[in-house]
This record gives sequence, C-alpha cells and structure tokens, in this order.
Amino acid sequence: MGIRIKGLNLVFGLLAIAGLLGSIYEANALWQRQTVNQQIKAGELVRGDAYAFEKKMMAAYKLGEAGDYKHAVQSFSQLLETGLSDPQQALVQYNIGNNLLQAGLVRRLNDDGSLKDEAKYELSQARIAYEQALRLDPGFRQAKFNLSLMLLVQPNGIEGLKKEQEGMELSNIPVGLP
Repeated sequence: MGIRIKGLNLVFGLLAIAGLLGSIYEANALWQRQTVNQQIKAGELVRGDAYAFEKKMMAAYKLGEAGDYKHAVQSFSQLLETGLSDPQQALVQYNIGNNLLQAGLVRRLNDDGSLKDEAKYELSQARIAYEQALRLDPGFRQAKFNLSLMLLVQPNGIEGLKKEQEGMELSNIPVGLP
C-alpha cells in the first residue's frame, strides 16, 4: 500500500509540475501580447520578432499617418504576400483603401476643374481595395462605411465644374462660328 501511495504522489507531483510550467508559459505569452497591445495603443512601432504581422502593419500604418501614402500602400501590399487569414487580408485591404483614398483626395484639380489622372486612378484603386475587403469579410462595417463615403466623395460628374466656354469670346472672335 505504501508503494502505491508513493507512486500516486509521484504522478500527482509530475502533473503539478507540468501544470506549473504550462501556467508560466501562458503567463509569459499573455505578458507579451499585453506589451504589443500597449505599444500599438501608444502609437509606437512594435518591437520584437514574435509578432511579425503586427510589426509590419504598424510600420505601414505609421507611413500612412505621416502622409507617405505610396510607401504605406507598398508596405501593406507586401503584407498580402505573406499568406494571411481572410480577416487579416480584409484588414490589410481596408488600410490600402484608406491610404489610396487619402492620396486621391489630396491631389489637386486640373486647371479646367477635372481631377488629375493620378487622383482618378487612386480613387478607383481605393474602391477596388474596399470591395475586396468586403468580399473577404462581408461584415466589415468600417470598410462598408468608407466605401460609401468614397462613393459620395468621388466626383463622377466632375466635368460639371468645367468652365462653360460656349458663347465666350476670345478677343473679338466669338467661339462656335460656322
């Protein structure tokens, strides 16, 4: 009977040690996640290689925040090539759309009031990025909102801002003579 009790004590002791080691491991992982979350909340770049996605995402976000939309889009596009899950891809597409939308909105108009070609291209690419984000995650409310906002802001009839030149005279010669 004494040998049996010693054997059970040994088994329970090993289980207690395994549980303790597992708890230490999980506590360390939790501490690392909290550290990364605090860095992200503070707007800092994520340090360390344990969270490569978050590190690259924050670096690209900082580029966009600084107004370097072209490089931010490139950094986000590089993230798409790393084999992400659908929700992560949707988040990356959403951020690509945000940076393209901002880049398109800061472009100036041509002298005749029409959008510059670069702005048209960026706005069309932003629309594609938002739609792709919604294909990957149909419940992505921020992407839905930004897509609808972009469609409201996107000037489809920008030609209406052109100056009416019919009937205007250049020097003394009327425009539109037969």
